[in-house]
Amino acid sequence: MARYIASSQIDRKENPVESIVDTMRQIGENAVRGAAELRSTPIETRRKALTCTAVKISRAHARILKANATDVNRARENGLSAAKLDRLHLTSERITAIEDTLYSVASRQDPIGEVVEEWKRPSGLRIKKVRTPLGVIGVIFESRPNVFVDAAALCLISGNAVILRGGSDSFCSTEELNACIASGLRSAGLPASCVQKVPSNERAAVGEMLRMTDCIDVIVPRGGKSLVQRVQSDARVPVFAHLEGICHVYVDRDADIDKARRVVLNSKTRRPGICGAVECILVDSAFWKSDGAPFLDDLLKAGVEVRVSSDLSSVVGTVPASSEDFGKEFLDMVVAAKTVNGVDSAVEHIRRFGSGHTDAIITENNDTADRFYAGLDSAILMRNASTQFADGGEFGFGAEIGIATGKVHARGPIGAEHLTSFRYIVEGEGTVRS
Repeated sequence: MARYIASSQIDRKENPVESIVDTMRQIGENAVRGAAELRSTPIETRRKALTCTAVKISRAHARILKANATDVNRARENGLSAAKLDRLHLTSERITAIEDTLYSVASRQDPIGEVVEEWKRPSGLRIKKVRTPLGVIGVIFESRPNVFVDAAALCLISGNAVILRGGSDSFCSTEELNACIASGLRSAGLPASCVQKVPSNERAAVGEMLRMTDCIDVIVPRGGKSLVQRVQSDARVPVFAHLEGICHVYVDRDADIDKARRVVLNSKTRRPGICGAVECILVDSAFWKSDGAPFLDDLLKAGVEVRVSSDLSSVVGTVPASSEDFGKEFLDMVVAAKTVNGVDSAVEHIRRFGSGHTDAIITENNDTADRFYAGLDSAILMRNASTQFADGGEFGFGAEIGIATGKVHARGPIGAEHLTSFRYIVEGEGTVRS
C-alpha cells in the first residue's frame, strides 16, 4: 500500500507522483482509508463537518465569486451557451443556497445503522436488515459548481468517502469550494481523504476512475450526453446515471388552462439548462380545438423558440419542427411541441422519444392521470406540477447527487439514504443448526 497523501498535497504544481495513473491510484487508496474511518464516525461529527463547511463557504464568499467570474469569463470566450453559462454561474444568492443545502443535509436523520426490517425465526435467530455505507463514491461532473458541494455533503452524511472530478469549466470555482470543505473536515477532526478533488482536467483521469474497481464502489456522472455515454460504455464500476433529460409535459383535454399555462412556462424557462427542463410539449387535439394553446404564446413572449409540428403552425411566432426535434435534449430556450390524440397517444410518443427521466400530465381527470402513470415507466411522473421539481432538494432529500433512470438499486433523485446498501445482523443464543 502506498503512503498516505492528503488531497491538498496533490495539485498541479507539486504532484508527488509523475503520472495520472499513479495519482489516481493514490487518491483511490486514500479514499478507501477515509471510507473506513467514516463508517464508524458518529453522526455528530459528520454533521459538524457539514456545518463547519457552510461557515467556511460563507466566509469565503468573495473569493468564490471571484474564482467563479474567472471560470465564467473563460467559458464565455470558449463559446459556452447561455443556458450552460447559467449552470456555471454563481451569484451571492446561489452561494447562500449552497450553504443552506449543507445545513439541510446536516439536519437529516443518520441513515447508517437504520434498521430497515427485523424479524425472528423459529430457530430462535433474531435478524435485522441494517443500512450501511456503499464505501467510496466517484462523481464525474461538468460545469455546475454546486454539484461539487451537494455530492460531498450527501456522501459525508451517509458515511461514504467521495472522489470528485469536475470539468475544466468550473475548475477555479471548485478549487475554492474544495478548500472550504477541506477546512470543514479538519474542524470536525476528519481526514481530507473523506472528500478529494481530482487535481487534473485530463480525460485520462476519468478513464482511471472508471477502472478503479478495487477502490470505487459506484460512479455517478453528472453532465451532458457524451460524458454519460462514455461513463456507461467504459465503466467497470457500477454506475448511477441518466443519459438525457428529455422531459415531456402533456396537456390533456381535461386540463385546467391556468394550471397548464403556469406549469408549461415554469417547466421550460425557470432554468432551461437543467435536466428537469421540459423539452417537448404534447397537446391533446381536443384541448387544441377547444382552447388553443395559450401556453405556447406564453413561451414565445418569454423568448423561447417554439418548434411545432404542422398542426400547430397557426400559432404566430413558432417555427416548423424537424423530425430530429422530437427526442432531443435542447438544454436551452428551445422547445418542441405537437398535438396528440388523447392520453394513449401521448404515452406512445413519450415511450418512443422520452428518456425515462421526468414526464408530466396536466389534467383534472383522475382516470386519465392513472392511465398516464400506468402507461409510462419514467423515474419521475408528475401531475399538474412543473418538471423543474425533479430535484432531490425539492423532494425533501436535502440535496441530490444525481438523478438515476436505471432500475437497479436507486431511481430518481439520489439522496443520502440511496447511497447506502444493507447488511444482515444475525443474533442467537448459542444457536446451532440441526
